[in-house]
Parts: sequence; C-alpha cells; structure tokens
Amino acid sequence: MSEIETRLDNGVLTVTLNRPDKKNAITQAMYAALSEATERARTDDAVRVLLFRAEGDSFSAGNDIGDFIALGAQAAGPLDLSVFRFLKALADLDRPAVAAVKGRAVGIGLTLLLHCDMVVVAEDALLSAPFVNLALAPEAASTLLLPQVIGHQRAFELFALGQAIDGRTAQAWGLANRCVPADKVEATAAELAAQIAARAPNSIRRTKALMRDAEALWTIMRKEGEVFGSQMKSPEAMEAFMAFTQKRAPDFSKGG
Repeated sequence: MSEIETRLDNGVLTVTLNRPDKKNAITQAMYAALSEATERARTDDAVRVLLFRAEGDSFSAGNDIGDFIALGAQAAGPLDLSVFRFLKALADLDRPAVAAVKGRAVGIGLTLLLHCDMVVVAEDALLSAPFVNLALAPEAASTLLLPQVIGHQRAFELFALGQAIDGRTAQAWGLANRCVPADKVEATAAELAAQIAARAPNSIRRTKALMRDAEALWTIMRKEGEVFGSQMKSPEAMEAFMAFTQKRAPDFSKGG
C-alpha cells in the first residue's frame, strides 16, 4: 500500500498520508509523491479542491529523522531535495486546499496548514513547530506566513520553544477555520471541500491568486532552504539528531 494515496471524486482530490505506524513522518519518497499530487491539482482541470488528510492517530510527525540524519551527510543542496519540489508546488498552487487535522501536526505538519485555505482541527489536536529543538530553521515560508497569521510574538514562541498548542488554541489564533471533536474532523473537512468544489472554479482560483504572492513565497522558501541546509550540516544539528535517537536532551552548551 502506498504511503501517499490520492483519490479524485466530484472535483476533490484527496491526498492521504498513509504511514500511520510512523505517525505519518514524511520521507523524501513521500515528498516526491506529495509533489506530484499537488502539481496535478494545479494542472488537471478535473481537480477543483485539494484535501489533505491522514490515516492513523496523527496528521504528521513531521520529517522522518532517519532521512534527516542521512541527508545531513550528503553534499546535495537542500533545494535539490524532493521536499523543496513539494514546497514549490504549494507556493504555485492556485486551487483551494483544505486540511483535516487530528492528533499531532509537527513541523511540516503545521507549516503545510499555512498553505491551506480552510483547516479543520480536532479539539485535542496538538500542533508544534520544533525546528529549533532540532537545531534547524523553519521552512515552507512559515517565517513569513506564521507571523502574518498569529503575530510575531506567538510565532516566535512556537518556533523558539517548540511547544505544542491544542486545536482550540489553533482556531483562536487563526490557524484553523473549524475546531471540532476528533470524530467529526473528516466529515467536516469533506463537507467544506465539497462546498468549495461546487463554487465557480475560475472565480475561486482567481480569488486565491489575488490573495497570495507565489513568487514572494518561493523567494522566502529559497532563503529558508539555504539556512535550513546550513543548519542541517551543523555540529549542533548533529548533536540534536543524536540526542533524539538516544532519547536524551541535547547539549548546546558549547554552541556559539
């Protein structure tokens, strides 16, 4: 069974993260499949709405740490990785996107939501952006978009401390349109996607295009990618990765 599944029904292209045994942690192979699905949403006239959802009890645990450790040893630049193809596809996406979020939404699991036009979260969902905890830097143009949505101070706290907020807080801060019990998330998101798909498609696309600057988003993504790539190969990131795999707190006392 594929770790990224797609289904087109009545104009809604549903993209499912299907790696529940790993909390839907995303590998480079999964990013390649997500890129293809997101690019299809922009180029296939049959697609009116893109709906992101996940199997299991978590939306996504973020990037697969094993992948990260392997990538940190490679010479390739971050912009050559499949993740940045996916981010470029998100920046260029002119179809509306909806997300159905239950459980954990970590790292890209949260920053992806900034590119969705409607987000449904479970009341007990936990959203976090612990990039600094891994000695990395934020991505997906989140350094631009997150402060725009929730304000600088809240965004900095999410980035710097890496602590999670629940679904109710996410809605109160403007990260979600709806906050519902976990067993209502899927149906609520599907209903919103169906409502959008029934609207005039060109009007919807042009409205979204007017609300976003794709080139500006990609410019920020590239800048973030340069910093992310530099940090990924840094001694403090290696310490953070080792601490994660050894289930201990990282020691950054010698950093400078």
